[in-house]
Amino acid sequence: MYNVLVCDDEKDIVNALEIYLKSDGYNVYKAYNGKEALKDMESEEIHLVLLDVMMPEMDGIETMVKIREISNVPVILLTAKSEDTDKVLGLNVGADDYVTKPFNPVELQARVKSQLRRYMQLGSGQTSQAKLRAGGIELDDKSKTVTLDGDPVSLTKTEYEILKLLMEHPGEVFSPNQIYEAVWKDSPYGIENTVAVHIRHLREKLEYNPAEPRYLQVVWGRGYKMCQDS
Repeated sequence: MYNVLVCDDEKDIVNALEIYLKSDGYNVYKAYNGKEALKDMESEEIHLVLLDVMMPEMDGIETMVKIREISNVPVILLTAKSEDTDKVLGLNVGADDYVTKPFNPVELQARVKSQLRRYMQLGSGQTSQAKLRAGGIELDDKSKTVTLDGDPVSLTKTEYEILKLLMEHPGEVFSPNQIYEAVWKDSPYGIENTVAVHIRHLREKLEYNPAEPRYLQVVWGRGYKMCQDS
């Protein structure tokens, strides 16, 4: 049974999410601010976090940063429609996805299942090549590690899977929708700029000059590709 941590300062929302998640067989931990969520992260084996952005004491963005210091579990942000800046910021600091309030329970349940499936299967999947290289970037799919010129690079699971997808098909252009379908294992509906934010975060970690990328390149109007730069 997977353990899902729900963190929101609105108790009605937490209780509603608990009902939806328990109906899918998940064990639910409840927190009402970021500090409580971090205590649960440190004391319990949590497999996924549903995290509200706007909370007292410690908001979701600060909590997200703290979570990434101790764990790489999937984190889905719960945001209001007016919080577009916070969505982008949350993705930049390591969130894997977001759901906009008021949320559709069916969509939320699907996103939870998708993230958990990717998280739990990441270490067991087999690829045709154990090690992938593009210039100074090396991805070792057996150890799930990435290095740049021999130095380790810390990636979230979503970033890792996007990078692996592009490195497995060097020079091939993938649209944002194709990337979303392949990585999130979900239909690309309402994704807005989710893929673009993760690509930008990858560039910040892997490119010497993110403003002029030599590896993760955009093909305007079509999508992204991995260049085999020497």
